[in-house]
Amino acid sequence: MSEKNKFLQYAWIAVFLGVLIWSAIDPHDYPTWWLEVVPALIGGGLIWYTRDTFPLTRLTYVLILIHCVILMVGGHYTYAEVPLFDWIGEQLGHSRNNYDKLGHFVQGFIPAIVAREIVIRKNVFNSARWRDFFIVCFCLGFSAFYELIEWWVALLSEEAADSFLGTQGYTWDTQSDMGWALLGAVLAIVMLRKMHDKQLKLNGFVT
Repeated sequence: MSEKNKFLQYAWIAVFLGVLIWSAIDPHDYPTWWLEVVPALIGGGLIWYTRDTFPLTRLTYVLILIHCVILMVGGHYTYAEVPLFDWIGEQLGHSRNNYDKLGHFVQGFIPAIVAREIVIRKNVFNSARWRDFFIVCFCLGFSAFYELIEWWVALLSEEAADSFLGTQGYTWDTQSDMGWALLGAVLAIVMLRKMHDKQLKLNGFVT
């Protein structure tokens, strides 16, 4: 591994652990913190475990880190009470804190690039159109599964249910969450396709 890549790896770890430690200090409540942060811990563990056997492009690593930070910030405050988005809501005249919509947007945007990298490198599809269709469907399915997890948690845990769900009284919150994930997945493919392809070639992952 080059010195530059080592530095970037250490920087990634430093940011991840720094935000994780901050988020764990006096959060809104620990049951909600755990529920929100555990996906980031799983993701961080997976990319550490596969760092040698299946290294990813720099773009993908950065996006995963951004996603982890968003999860940890949401875990610290709960998605309905992130201060910055309270301020944004007040400035725009919104009646709710929309940090959860950012979370669900990146829930489609970032997994789309992760899935794209895997299926391209594994040569799963011969057709780019079928590949993109699969990625969008995968992200939408992942978002729907996450909504089911939220529902199961709400049934099992009265203590963390309201904070974890973060519906804030919005009747169509579940459908809206999946819609934002769908939009994120489509935009990721459209906006980052060229950059991602370039990095895949530079790293020798594709010819």
